[in-house]
Amino acid sequence: MLLLLAALLQQPAPARAASPIVTVEVTPATAELGVGQTLQLSARALDKDGKPVPGAQLRYFADGSEGSVGEETGLVTAGYQGYVRITVVAGLPGTRPAFGEATIRVLPAPVARVDIAPKPAKLLAGTRLTLQGTPYSGQNDRRTDAVTFTSSDPKVVSITPDGRLTANAAGRATLTAEVGKVKATHVVQVVGGTVGKFAVAPAQAAVRTGDVVRLGVEAKLLGGQDARELPVRWALAALPAGGVAQVDDEGAFVAETPGKYTVTATLGGRTADAVVTVTPRRVGRGMEVLGRVPLAFQAAEVWVHPSGKCAYQSTIADRVYAIDVSTPGSPRIVDSMLTDARLVNDVMTTADGRYGVFSREGASNRKNGIAIFDASDPCHPKVISEYTATVSGGVHSSFVYENRVYLTDDATGSLRVIDIINPYEPREVGRWQAEQSEAGRYVHDVDVQDGLAYLSYWNDGLIILDVGNGVKGGSPSNPRFVAQVKYDLNEVYARVDQYYGLAARGTHTAWRKGKYVFVGDEVYAAKPHKGLDGGNDLTWGRLHVIDVSDLTKPKMVAWYEPTDAGVHNIWAAGDTLYIGSYQGGVRALDISGELRGDLLRQGREMAWSFTADDKGVKPRATFTWGVVVKDGVMYVPDINTGLWIMKLEPKRERLMP
Repeated sequence: MLLLLAALLQQPAPARAASPIVTVEVTPATAELGVGQTLQLSARALDKDGKPVPGAQLRYFADGSEGSVGEETGLVTAGYQGYVRITVVAGLPGTRPAFGEATIRVLPAPVARVDIAPKPAKLLAGTRLTLQGTPYSGQNDRRTDAVTFTSSDPKVVSITPDGRLTANAAGRATLTAEVGKVKATHVVQVVGGTVGKFAVAPAQAAVRTGDVVRLGVEAKLLGGQDARELPVRWALAALPAGGVAQVDDEGAFVAETPGKYTVTATLGGRTADAVVTVTPRRVGRGMEVLGRVPLAFQAAEVWVHPSGKCAYQSTIADRVYAIDVSTPGSPRIVDSMLTDARLVNDVMTTADGRYGVFSREGASNRKNGIAIFDASDPCHPKVISEYTATVSGGVHSSFVYENRVYLTDDATGSLRVIDIINPYEPREVGRWQAEQSEAGRYVHDVDVQDGLAYLSYWNDGLIILDVGNGVKGGSPSNPRFVAQVKYDLNEVYARVDQYYGLAARGTHTAWRKGKYVFVGDEVYAAKPHKGLDGGNDLTWGRLHVIDVSDLTKPKMVAWYEPTDAGVHNIWAAGDTLYIGSYQGGVRALDISGELRGDLLRQGREMAWSFTADDKGVKPRATFTWGVVVKDGVMYVPDINTGLWIMKLEPKRERLMP
């Protein structure tokens, strides 16, 4: 629908008389709906005198993926919290159309559960903690309702309505967190005793910004009983006062700005301190441009053949280029694969390099799907078959893993698994989809490693599936749900909404590296911006770092958010994360060690370069798509300026203070 609407907006003015339609009145122009609710819109095409124009044809289109609208009926269905922006196109045959708008805000469904954190099982009398209650809807959308705490026995455990807890005396008490009629309970046992030995270890530490120090306590009660399993309350103070750091309930400390920090542990009325001295991280490096390939079409994704001889560059057009990169300083186009498409996004080969796959959208015959090519001659690939049977509506992203293609189905918002063991006869063998709502359901990207599929599910966040790992008994033909991390996109990007209005925004890409999954968002403004950058859309986006040490209980632990751009496609190699940042160019991020907190403020950004020169389809206008790294060489496609081949400078010792 969005492609059709864009085509209508770009139609040239008709040669004959202009349409009598001057305005399109949409009722209601603004409204609020809860997730799952519907609203009937109506529209009128009016002339210059405000009178209805007879015979005007009306069609409704939804911009964004938080809901849907009937093209002919105007019935809006709210699928996900956010905004559904409706454009009504009104016209008469042979005339230029007129447009009207409506904005529907979608709110979360009512509270279905309340989560309590932390949830200590045992406390020492005299301990003080603060608990938090977080309400969620049945679709795992976070709500802002006030949560009220009570205790079944205040003589044992007292708690204020806002969650400030005091363990008073030995015994057991049930704590209740409540929102309306929805309740959550947690039982706490309080034990008596007096703290004897109590100290924080290590008592001193010297680290850089971003380094995580795991602090623990040495604790014994009078009489010698070990008390280390009893939870303590952690707090910190900074010198200078403007220092920024955090310490969690388990004693994990990280500083985002240099300074001296005193970290205090409290147990049963006793306190102990540790001092952490923090210096700047200083990891800056440069990027060297090795080679360039300007293109005649807008560039999309790139993939390097396992042999390293050739790279495949897809386009926002109808072709994939084969580029000889055997000498990175002298790359050259040597062949291409033409196809029926308006966008070829992902391109990737099998691990042995014998075959490859690229995705297709916007085909003139409406048969999109994927194309399979023979890559045995890396620099002269040949398309040998295609698969469209169940994915003719379009495939935005695909990932090749163990002779199967895991792809995104634009039409249904589902993951499809295509067997290419016989690449001449591809066939679908598996399917999985999120079930919250068909209205706005969209899976944007997929990454598969070690039998686990990491789906970037736009409004549904990160979803992890077992497709052969064994953790949930899944297989390629029977993907099984493992876990989900869903976050409030509207809250995260409230600043964008305030300045420009939120348009398309969602979970865009994911990459598993070690115990972390790096998840990037894609965010656009509702109001267009045409500035000195040559007409690029403004984009934003945050990189979320999710700890999956326990696959069934993933948790968000860190983030990186450029102040001037977004996070598009990413690539992790060694201790570096490479990021295509759209108008922000290409970036390299230090991801060494344990990750906690704000990675940008910690100084983990190592390098940053604009991919723009006087060549390409839109010279001097950086719009970096992503990065692929092979043997230490960066292959960086820019939508406007083509392919860049670059290298990160070696690490060097910083001698300056």
